[in-house]
Amino acid sequence: MYDKSRLMFVSALAGMTALAVPAAAQIATPAPSRPRAAAPRPLPQQQAAEAPVQTSTSPAPIPSGSAPEGYKIGVDDVLEVDVLGQSDFKTRARVQSDGTITLPYIGAIPVKGETSVSLVKKIEGLLKAGGYYAKPIVSVDIVNFVSNYVTVLGQVGTAGLQPVDRGYHVSEIIARAGGLKADAADHVVLTRADGTSRKLDYKKLAQGGPEDDPSVAAGDKVFVPEVERFYIYGQVNAPGVYPIRTDMTLRRAVAQGGGLAPAGSIKRVKVTRDGQELKLKLDDPIKPGDTIVIGERLF
Repeated sequence: MYDKSRLMFVSALAGMTALAVPAAAQIATPAPSRPRAAAPRPLPQQQAAEAPVQTSTSPAPIPSGSAPEGYKIGVDDVLEVDVLGQSDFKTRARVQSDGTITLPYIGAIPVKGETSVSLVKKIEGLLKAGGYYAKPIVSVDIVNFVSNYVTVLGQVGTAGLQPVDRGYHVSEIIARAGGLKADAADHVVLTRADGTSRKLDYKKLAQGGPEDDPSVAAGDKVFVPEVERFYIYGQVNAPGVYPIRTDMTLRRAVAQGGGLAPAGSIKRVKVTRDGQELKLKLDDPIKPGDTIVIGERLF
């Protein structure tokens, strides 16, 4: 009896121990996990590289010096020729001294004297005749013109090279360059390709006939100088520095200085030119850099 009871007690104790072990395993505190290392911050160069590239959808501005439609191609001009949908044909070439460029399939062709429009038709015809393309759509761009231009310098809106496709007048070239600046002189200097120069009155360019507004040719230069000035001080109402315009005399200079002040005397005028003091009459011309001093009248 005793042994049987003892056996039942041991069995029950073993069962309770078996149940307690899983429970203890379930309520055991898990080991703390290692903190995850923070990701390194990217360097500024990496941030710039990873940033999305923003592309502008607005078209690129057309340069003011682009060749006009009627511009005739010459030696050393750079052309870009393309056929729509045929990337292997696209070619950028400089016009050689013999007036030709070399294109895929059709080889060297003469282009000197052609316009972009006439050259398009010429190339399309050659591609059709050779059986390369049935209906080619050709484009020709003059990306750099160096053969037919006039150089415009000085006091104009946009100095630089002006391509010419016909006989422009000097006034037209100046207008294409943005017109005269406020401090421009009232004359321009036209220098031909052979080195000869001619001084032109700007007022006559604008208002005169063809003889007063000559045509320009490739290689010519148009120069608009800065206005020249004189100085007037002393007994005048508006002393200062003034531009010298056409037919500037001492009389006009005094008038431009606001006229005589109440204490001024036209008989007490001193003009300094190149470091020398001169006595001028009222109708004598004033030259650039002259300094005029009006003295006081005697009471």
